[in-house]
Amino acid sequence: MTTTASLRSRIVGIDRTVPLLDGTTVPYLNLDNAASTPALRDVLDAVERFLPYYSSVHRGAGFKSRLSTNAYDHAHRIVAAFVGADPDRHTVIFGKNTTEAVNKLSYRLPIPADGVVLTTILEHHSNDLPWRRAAKVVHVGATPEGRLDEADFDRQLAKYGRRVALVTVSGASNVSGFVQPIHRLARKAHAAGARILVDVAQMAPHRAVDMRPQNDPEHLDFVVLSAHKMYAPFGTGALVAPRELFLETAPEYRGGGTVDAVTLDDVIWADTPDREEAGSPNVIGAVALAAAANALLDVGIDVVADHENALVVRALERLARVPGIRIYGETDPSRAREKVGVIPFNLEKVPHALVAAVLGYEGGIGVRHGCFCAHPYVVHLLGLSAGQTATWRAQMARGDKSDMPGLVRASFGCYNTADDVDRLAEMLERVARGDYRGRYRQLSSGEFVPEGHDDDFTAHFALAEDHAAEGPQGERPCGI
Repeated sequence: MTTTASLRSRIVGIDRTVPLLDGTTVPYLNLDNAASTPALRDVLDAVERFLPYYSSVHRGAGFKSRLSTNAYDHAHRIVAAFVGADPDRHTVIFGKNTTEAVNKLSYRLPIPADGVVLTTILEHHSNDLPWRRAAKVVHVGATPEGRLDEADFDRQLAKYGRRVALVTVSGASNVSGFVQPIHRLARKAHAAGARILVDVAQMAPHRAVDMRPQNDPEHLDFVVLSAHKMYAPFGTGALVAPRELFLETAPEYRGGGTVDAVTLDDVIWADTPDREEAGSPNVIGAVALAAAANALLDVGIDVVADHENALVVRALERLARVPGIRIYGETDPSRAREKVGVIPFNLEKVPHALVAAVLGYEGGIGVRHGCFCAHPYVVHLLGLSAGQTATWRAQMARGDKSDMPGLVRASFGCYNTADDVDRLAEMLERVARGDYRGRYRQLSSGEFVPEGHDDDFTAHFALAEDHAAEGPQGERPCGI
């Protein structure tokens, strides 16, 4: 069995060095895993083994087509098993990412005219905005430290009662890392006659996902996830849902692959998942996602959770000693298991964008800053008043992002180590005391860059040749 220690050596690019502002190089430290994870070697190996056989799927008579179809169909079954889906009841629909999966469901889930979608302010925009088009959306609040306010959830569920068509929540917050009580919420939703969708994009790489049998009151009706957060950044996501839902209406995307027969007057739609995967699918992405799921199952999700819990404990203890730091969300190391490895923070009197810039340019440490596609939640964590929020929105509407509120987020993957935590803390201590080399200026985007510095990306990667200045078929335009 693979271990988390051996997984580190299986991360593509783990020892890749990057240049710093002082001219030296260091191994890159990726602490932006909540946004996107690097590829596992297991995944890349699977893709490289598959590529020589890649061909069109479904109805191709050649050997490579038959093999590709088998691999693609097998990937559906592996993803279903990974989330504990019922292969007889559920369908796995592949698409680009979690965002597309939620949008697809928002177009296909029947919601009455007076129906309500109950969600929370903890959600990523991708699990909020699609529902605003489809129904009245009610946002459950959060406690001051950022946990779901379950008492408010109960109040809203009781208030809207049978009008609630769907409860939709994240399995784990991409901002604070808090793990939500999804099965308890599922029981409450089902008792009220609603179904539940869980966005497990942030949860699946860190905690086990189990949809549970239909006769379990705590079963999950729908889950969505993304491969790029599961060490398989090849452009695939998945929606796992009851098959019957998609047999009730025609697909919203129509064309090749979605039909069994077409006449000038009629269409016979294909069975799931084909009818929901219009056009030529991303077979390679599906293979990659399946390989990642197998790799995580090989290690053991509980093993991953234990390893990352140790990192969170160390981070909460070590970062607390950084002068002027404020950690948002959970700060008690004894409660680290209540969250995945996501730690948001700010440094006193240092803009979040500047902290992130110095970490990147002078520490070789990749973090993310801002509102992480969860603006209402970040505003809540920061404790901004309605007036402050209105001022910020007005500035944004004018294109001025210089005072955009936000946080710095460090997020761990299964391959990160205690040394990584210490390296982050030491660099933050430098930033806190102003011990950095560059003179930074702020761009209109809100980002900070060191004056007089230009990144030489071509020394590290470039496409073969830039033909942007050339005309069609490589012909250079005439100079006039």
